[in-house]
This record gives sequence, C-alpha cells and structure tokens, in this order.
Amino acid sequence: MLAATGEPPTLRKAAREAQRQTIHGQAMNKLHIAISTAKLEDTVTDYSKRLGAKPCVIVEAEYALWRTETLNLSVRQDPSCKPGELRHLGWEDPAAQAFCSDTDVNGVTWERFTAQQQADEINAIWPGTDYQPA
Repeated sequence: MLAATGEPPTLRKAAREAQRQTIHGQAMNKLHIAISTAKLEDTVTDYSKRLGAKPCVIVEAEYALWRTETLNLSVRQDPSCKPGELRHLGWEDPAAQAFCSDTDVNGVTWERFTAQQQADEINAIWPGTDYQPA
C-alpha cells in the first residue's frame, strides 16, 4: 500500500528510522548502491580513490564491497546488466529484522539488511570468502 508520499511503507519506515537515529546521535542507516561493472580491477582502483577507502571484501573478478560511515557500495560483474548500470538500491540498517526487498514505482529493487545479513549473503554466493563485517 502507498501513502500520500507515494513511497512503499517499508521505505518510509526506513527513512523515518534513519532520521530518528541521526537526531538522537546513533549510527545512521547507510545508503546501499549496487552497480554492475565489466572491469572489476579497474573499478576497485577508481572507486577506492574516490571513496578514500579500500573495499572490505573482494571476490576476485566478480565482486567488491565498500562500507564507509555513510555508504554501502557494491560492484559486481553481472552479465545481465550493462557496465555502470544500477543493479539495486537499499539500506544497511542495524535494526533490520531480516533481509527484505521490494520494488519501487520505477522498477528499482530496494533491499534492507544488516551488515551481518549482507555478509551471510556474500558468503552463501561465494563459499570460502569468509567475509565478516567489522
């Protein structure tokens, strides 16, 4: 069901929670952006410079993830997407009870998850990665 804002309830709730956490000085939800790449190694070099941080996990020739104080960014070699194409958006939310997703009015998938839930997904897709969030 959509409210007057046109946002799905789960997105409105996440946005309100992010605002409330900022107001009370708690850790803010991190915006998650997932894009496709055809050149993972070059992308890691470029984005590490742009973000001023190295990825917290790299799966050789397939995937990289950066987690900064405000952003959760992943890049993946995904043959179903053009390089540079948005794969999905979401929130890394420490209060998420379970990994969930929905689709907005533009057909964009939005995910909501904790850092550990994301790590569990990474480890399930790429066994042996043994990624644990800091």
